[in-house]
Amino acid sequence: MNYLSTRGDPAARHFSDILLEGLAPDGGLYLPQSYPQIDAATLARWRGLAYADLAYEILSLYIDDIPADDLKALTKRTYTEAVFGTPEITPLKPLEPGLALVALSNGPTLAFKDMAMQLLGQLFEYELKRRGETLNILGATSGDTGSAAEYAMRGKAGIQVFMLSPNGRMSPFQQAQMFSLQEANIHNLALQGVFDDCQDIVKAVSNDLDFKRRHRIGTVNSINWARLLAQVVYYFAAYFQATRTDSERVSFTVPSGNFGNVCAGHVARMMGLPIERLVVATNENDVLDEFFRTGVYRPRGAAQTLETSSPSMDISKASNFERFVFDLLDRDADRVRQLFGEQLATQGYFEITAEERARMSARFGFVSGRSSHADRLATIRLCHQRYGQVIDTHTADGLKVALEQRQAGTPMLVLETALPAKFAATIEEALGLVPPRPAALADLESRPKRVQVMPVSVDLVKQFIVDHV
Repeated sequence: MNYLSTRGDPAARHFSDILLEGLAPDGGLYLPQSYPQIDAATLARWRGLAYADLAYEILSLYIDDIPADDLKALTKRTYTEAVFGTPEITPLKPLEPGLALVALSNGPTLAFKDMAMQLLGQLFEYELKRRGETLNILGATSGDTGSAAEYAMRGKAGIQVFMLSPNGRMSPFQQAQMFSLQEANIHNLALQGVFDDCQDIVKAVSNDLDFKRRHRIGTVNSINWARLLAQVVYYFAAYFQATRTDSERVSFTVPSGNFGNVCAGHVARMMGLPIERLVVATNENDVLDEFFRTGVYRPRGAAQTLETSSPSMDISKASNFERFVFDLLDRDADRVRQLFGEQLATQGYFEITAEERARMSARFGFVSGRSSHADRLATIRLCHQRYGQVIDTHTADGLKVALEQRQAGTPMLVLETALPAKFAATIEEALGLVPPRPAALADLESRPKRVQVMPVSVDLVKQFIVDHV
C-alpha cells in the first residue's frame, strides 16, 4: 500500500514513512492510493471479532511494512479491558430504538482521542526502536488531543512531546490533565491566541522541511494518517453492534471541529461499510456546516473564532477537510492545491460547483447541522430526563443535530466525544449537578502544573524545541 499527497507530490511512500512524517513535503495530507474494498463475506467474517482483532484486520489492509505478528501484538497491547474499562472497548449506549451513543470515552483521558492515540504511542515506539531513531512530536490541541497524546507518549523511549494549546480556552479539567503531567519528555506551551493559531504554527514548522528534518519533527494531530486510520475501526465496531445482518445500513452523527473524526467515517464508507449518512455537527463555529449547506468554505480568523461551551470544537480551519475535498474532486491534486493554497490565501474562501455540492450528499452521504449554547443545555437536559444519561457538551451538539437528521428505518449512532466530568461547569448549569469523575482524578486541578505561556510566534516555538531536545 502506497500513499500520496492531496497536493500532488509524486513520491509514493509507505506507511512507516508517513507515520513519522505528518504533513507531506508539499503541504498536503497523505491518503492511500486507493481504499481497500470490503465485501459482504469480509463483513461477515469480521462480525463478532474482539476489538483488537478487528483493529488488526483493518490496519493490515493499509500497513504492509510492519510484520503481521508485530502489528497484531501492537493492537492486542493497545485495546485491552484494563485500558478502556470494558471488553467491548467501544460499547453502544442505547437511548431508544434506532438511536444510540457510541461510547468512545472510556480511555485514560476520558475522551475519544484515546482510541487512536493509545495505538499511535505503540506504533511510534515500535518504529523508532526498529530504526534506532528519536522523534520530537509537535501538536496542537483545543482540549482533548493534547492530553490523549501526552498520556499515550509519556515516558516513551525516544519521544519528546511539544503540545501547543490556546491559553485559557480549555476547560479547567482539560488544562489540568495536560499541565499536571511531570514526565520530562512532555512540554506544554500555552499560546496567547486561539486553537487555529496553534494549528497554523504546527503546519508552519512542518512546512519548514530543513527544520523538520534536522530536529526530527513529527505530529500526532489528525493530519497524521495513522491516527485517522485507527479511528476507522470504531465505525466498523459500532456497525456490528447496531445491526444483525451485513445488508443493513446505519447513519452516524459526529461532533466536528477539525474534521478528523468524521473523516474516518468517510474512509469507512469508501471502503464499503454500509453507512447511509455521515452527519457533521458543529457548534457556533460553523464553518463546516456552512460548507455542507452552501458549498462555500470560509475559514475564520482568530477574532471571529468564538469561545463556546464545547471548546474542543472551537475551530475555524478544519485540517482534515482537505482529505474529503480531494475525494470529492475525484482526486484532482492540482485543483486541491489551488483551492487550499492560492484561493484561500488570496480571497479567504473557496466555493465548489453546484454539481459537486449535490455529490456531497448523493455520493458521499454528508449532511450537517449546527448547535448553540442554548441548544447544548436543552439537549443535555433532554438526554438526562428522557434517557437517564448525562452527556458532555460536544456529544450534546451531536445528539441535537442527530435528532434533526434521523431517517425512519435507519439507526442513528452518535459518536460520544468525552465524559461529562471534563466540562463540569456547563453540566452543572444544565442539570444542577456536578458530574462524577474517576476517583484517581479527584484532585486533578490542585496538582502542580508544568506549562510555558508564550505569544503566538513560530520562531519562539522553534527556539523552545531547539532548547529542549
